[in-house]
Amino acid sequence: MTEHDQSYKRLFSHPKMVEDLLRGFVNEKWVNQLDFSTLETVKDSFMSDNLKARHDDIIWRVRWGPKWLYIFILLEFQSTIDPFMAVRIMVYIGLLYQHLIETQKLKAKDKLPPVLPIVIYNGSDKWNAKQNISQLIEKVPGGLEKYRPQLRYFLLDESTFSEAKLAPLLKNLVAALIRLENTRNLENEQAVAKAIQTVLDALVEWLKDPEFERLRRDIVTWLLRVLLPHNVPNIPIPQVVELQEMNSMLYETIQDWYKEAEVRGKVLGRTQGRLEGRLEGRLEGQVEIFLQLLETKFGPLESDVRVYVNHLDSQALLKCSQRLLTAQTLTDVIGQ
Repeated sequence: MTEHDQSYKRLFSHPKMVEDLLRGFVNEKWVNQLDFSTLETVKDSFMSDNLKARHDDIIWRVRWGPKWLYIFILLEFQSTIDPFMAVRIMVYIGLLYQHLIETQKLKAKDKLPPVLPIVIYNGSDKWNAKQNISQLIEKVPGGLEKYRPQLRYFLLDESTFSEAKLAPLLKNLVAALIRLENTRNLENEQAVAKAIQTVLDALVEWLKDPEFERLRRDIVTWLLRVLLPHNVPNIPIPQVVELQEMNSMLYETIQDWYKEAEVRGKVLGRTQGRLEGRLEGRLEGQVEIFLQLLETKFGPLESDVRVYVNHLDSQALLKCSQRLLTAQTLTDVIGQ
């Protein structure tokens, strides 16, 4: 399991994250019937005769309506597109059902609980894999289609959510998470750091209650190990454990960048001013020499000729000087 997956697993081990995921993104009527106060994790690894134990899934259950109906949420964290994800999901759910049958000693009269499989994808390319297992199976005539399995997973493709879509999801932790990850698409590190700090301002306020202490620290761990090294690799990684400390560090870093940019701007301005002064002085000397050569060859110059020559730039002055060598009249040099 990658560092990204481990950090994500820690974030989604908090019921508040799962609740915000369902409320903000699944967006189906039955979600409103869930009693989120009953959210609890279920054993998240199980064995198969042919497969190794899986430890990178998070499975929850929650009460639905007046009775204890179980909804198991299986989260898959993918950074690359798996075209056969629907097959993997079918296998995982089968293993989960097998685990439930064995551990809960289900009888023939018992029903298996519904499962909501969720794939969270944070890659840069748009997800294009089929979301239903039936779409991966060849269609055949003659009634065989009725045996084709039907199983669909819910996809959360972070790249499809713009800042305009996410910002209105107030106090939604998953929306904040996606906003942070999407900062990788900004044009420079200063813009990335500023966008991260904007989201952290909100998170500090949302999660200020003591009950969210562990969640705040898990967010900091994810920021330090995953987000900051990837999105702003040149920023110093601090030794902090609290979200407020992280936010303050980012604010100070941004202010330091502004000060450095201001100093660079002043130095550049002084340097450019000195250079322009030198060039201006050099051009004035060239004009004076050129006027003296004109008087030497053609006699005293009218005032309007002097004004005209004084307004020539260095390139025009060079062309006039080249024509002076063979010119018979003043007009041959500077024109009418």
